Amino acid sequence: MKYRKAQATMPIAILTAIGIFIIGFTMINFLLPEIDTFRIAMGCANVVSLTDGGKVLCLISDAAIPYFILGIVSLAIGGIISRMKL
Repeated sequence: MKYRKAQATMPIAILTAIGIFIIGFTMINFLLPEIDTFRIAMGCANVVSLTDGGKVLCLISDAAIPYFILGIVSLAIGGIISRMKL
């Protein structure tokens, strides 16, 4: 039985994806305090005093973490899929 290249690259791709998950989710712990600081500085808790642009900016800052998680997952899955022979 021949040793194929695909058999060697798939475990490496999976290990790389796990590494991306670990590093990415570690970075989330550094982003959370910065987002909280931004929300306090913008005054996002007081909706009455915010302008329409400020409300949109507060919503965008709230969506930063889910988008970051989505980016981590898509990067890891994309790395695994790129190693597959389709």
